[in-house]
Amino acid sequence: MTEAKPPPQSAPDAANYQTQLQEKISGLKTRFADFDLPVFEVFESPPLNYRLRCEFKVWQQAGQAYYAMYHPGEYKKPYLIEEFPIAATTITRLMEPLLTAVNASDSLRRRLFSIEFLSSLKGEVLITLLYHRPLDEAWEQQARNLAGALGAGIIGRSRKQKVVLERDYICETLRVNNRDYHYRQMETAFTQPNGRVNEQMLGWAQNKSRGFGGDLLELYCGNGNFTLPLAQNFDRVLATEIAKLSVRSALHNLAENGVNNVKLVRMSSEEITQALGKVRPFRRLKDIDLDSYRFSTVFVDPPRAGLDKQTLALLRQFDNIIYISCNPETLRANLSELVGPYHIAHFAVFDQFPYTPHLECGAILKKI
Repeated sequence: MTEAKPPPQSAPDAANYQTQLQEKISGLKTRFADFDLPVFEVFESPPLNYRLRCEFKVWQQAGQAYYAMYHPGEYKKPYLIEEFPIAATTITRLMEPLLTAVNASDSLRRRLFSIEFLSSLKGEVLITLLYHRPLDEAWEQQARNLAGALGAGIIGRSRKQKVVLERDYICETLRVNNRDYHYRQMETAFTQPNGRVNEQMLGWAQNKSRGFGGDLLELYCGNGNFTLPLAQNFDRVLATEIAKLSVRSALHNLAENGVNNVKLVRMSSEEITQALGKVRPFRRLKDIDLDSYRFSTVFVDPPRAGLDKQTLALLRQFDNIIYISCNPETLRANLSELVGPYHIAHFAVFDQFPYTPHLECGAILKKI
């Protein structure tokens, strides 16, 4: 008996975009009702073709590969992806010819279990094919032919193996307040998935911090996404990041954009807290005179878990706090620890993930 194919996943209804966004905003207002928040600023997403990063599982059946996804909590029940209109057009135009080529080549299809796309607003695309087997010369030749046919970069990955055919990054340009910022975005490193909303987040943070003056401490700087535009508003910036790949990208991006008032150190928030409090010295700071900084502002864009108690204690040393959050629940918990000595001067929501419960938030806190 032939196993039935999994059902296709239905595409989102773009006509419903405003309704679902207003429902999310209404829920967020209820959740933050006990805070004295200013009027929400709302930054919308394009209703379609907004995702610059996509990851698909590969469902294989009867010698054919299919794009697939799983709903949360249903990891044994795949849904086939026949169309994916929320992905950037640079991705959607390649999905069908890529899958056709994979199914026409045993070398490309055999034991393929996942496909990842990374694209840019500039139109560059990088495709990563992940396998449960070693990759050989036959795979590499087929992959090179495919890369040429698609006009995209291709990377092959298997256990302890990474085959880069040309390069493992794409180049991006973001337009922020009438200025272009250029970024190298690495495969596997974090980048914002919604490019147009990212531009709005950067513009909002830059606009709301004009006039703060002094120096900026930035935690979790990643590849310098916020660092580049925010550096224009401050005398100097001390930025920290722990991931080696992100540090490399950030250093390249700073040089590429001619931003020369930023020092980047590979340190955790706990370590920079200890350094500023003179708990212990760090060799990584031997060429940086911390006492010479006149910090007025701290910027944080933490992971979904939010800020720990040590970092919250560090934040209380600054007159201004810029907080970008990917999780309203942890943002709410962190704000409850900060309000009192601070008031929330600005609050914004950024719809990075339409048709999902998620909302990105931004808050500017000023010391009373």
